Amino acid sequence: MGVLQVAADHPLVHEFRAQSVVAQVAIIFFGFIGFSVILNVASQILFKNKNEPPMVFHWFPFIGSTITYGMDPPTFFHSNREKYGDVFTFVLLGKKTTVAVGPAGNEFILNGKLKDVNAEEIYTVLTTPVFGRDVVYDCPNAKLMEQKKFMKIALTTEAFKSYVPIISHEVTSYYKRDAGFKGATGVVDMPKKMAEITIFTASHALQGSAIRRKFDESLAALYHDLDMGFTPINFMLHWAPLPWNRRRDHAQQTVAKIYMDTIKERRANADDHELDIMKHLMNSSYKNGTPVPDHEVAHMMIALLMAGQHSSSSTSSWIMLRLAQNPQIMEELYQEQVKALGADLPDLQYEDLAKLPLNQAIVKETLRLHAPIHSIMRAVKQPLPVPGTKYVIPTSHVLLAAPGVSASDPSYFPNPNEWDPHRWLPGSPNAPIITRSDEEEEKVDYGYGIVSKGASSPYLPFGAGRHRCIGEQFANVQLQTIVAETVRAFKFANVDGSDKIIGTDYASLFSRPLEPAKIRWTRRD
Repeated sequence: MGVLQVAADHPLVHEFRAQSVVAQVAIIFFGFIGFSVILNVASQILFKNKNEPPMVFHWFPFIGSTITYGMDPPTFFHSNREKYGDVFTFVLLGKKTTVAVGPAGNEFILNGKLKDVNAEEIYTVLTTPVFGRDVVYDCPNAKLMEQKKFMKIALTTEAFKSYVPIISHEVTSYYKRDAGFKGATGVVDMPKKMAEITIFTASHALQGSAIRRKFDESLAALYHDLDMGFTPINFMLHWAPLPWNRRRDHAQQTVAKIYMDTIKERRANADDHELDIMKHLMNSSYKNGTPVPDHEVAHMMIALLMAGQHSSSSTSSWIMLRLAQNPQIMEELYQEQVKALGADLPDLQYEDLAKLPLNQAIVKETLRLHAPIHSIMRAVKQPLPVPGTKYVIPTSHVLLAAPGVSASDPSYFPNPNEWDPHRWLPGSPNAPIITRSDEEEEKVDYGYGIVSKGASSPYLPFGAGRHRCIGEQFANVQLQTIVAETVRAFKFANVDGSDKIIGTDYASLFSRPLEPAKIRWTRRD
């Protein structure tokens, strides 16, 4: 009698055969899962590679730490940093992802050389369906650097001087016409309002009156649909006919058509002398002499607005929620303007922003504690030694930087979990412990102008290296102006009168307040 015959006659086999087909399938399925878990755990215990960073323990293959990471990335980073140190690896949807935190980790990943690390391979599956083809990560890095240089024309000091009155007018006009702010007092869902305000201010300031005239609340909603294309699952399912992908594709086609139609209208209008970013792109050429095609102009316009929309919308929402949590600081901001600009509060100008240090500090502190981007990823192009360690990161891994970890590290920011805008003002006991300022950092030109490398700082709300956000200065001007005008118009408080703050939504790649996030507003006399 052979071994197979003995096995076939085993009582367990007879019991298995007696089960229904459904039960047999279930037994096989769960047996396979259990066997996979055993093999996965055994491989983590028995086959550790001393030349690679420690692996975050996980039970299930492929899933790995995806769920715990996705639920709360900052907590995931902090807890595993305590267990494994500044460099560790976890499994994210089947991919080994190596995290390097702290200023050294930021420097290692964000200032990595182009031959060593690559952003395009990671993000093109997300950005191309949203922005459109042939721009940003759907083109060679050298071409992207040229595109960023084209767009920087709209980000000069002279341009900012013209933007502040535009932004101020958009904010005050919105508060006058929006139904949610009618009357002397009321309750609104602030993130929805700030999403509209930021898209209106950015579209008018950066892209001109021709585009702004075509923007209304429905178009702001289309930008929200585009933003939801950045959901993490789309790293794998960007192609799938899922509801949010259908809305994303509809929004992209609709918005791109608005830009294309506007470009055609402006090319046909000989009397159009308005100078804005669209007109500049329409007249630009690449280094090889090729004019920028109209579809690339349209797609760069989407990218220009989208690149800042999710960050400014989220940050401005957090600012308003924090002011509702701390009404005394909102009053302090108002009094700062009265003292610096005069009791009559004249129309806000660009030069006025420098006279309002607390207003600036509000933006800085909110970006520190509520950074819109919690994870920045790079593909590994060749085996990469981690400075100061024995680790070598193989090309099968993805690198992940988390600048928010150092921004909430008590080594650099005393009482890091406390929202304290005064920490950025002289004499604060919570003042940041930063040894080098951005101005002291090494400067480099990646192809779109001289910028600070800045990656070794513990405070990097706009990233660093060749992919540092070129809209950093505009975002600060936009946010400071929105805050200043809002403070002039309202007093805020939490609806229940408490000093609580709502939690964070990590469903998208960009952190934002959980919704609804309602506050009570009262108009100033």
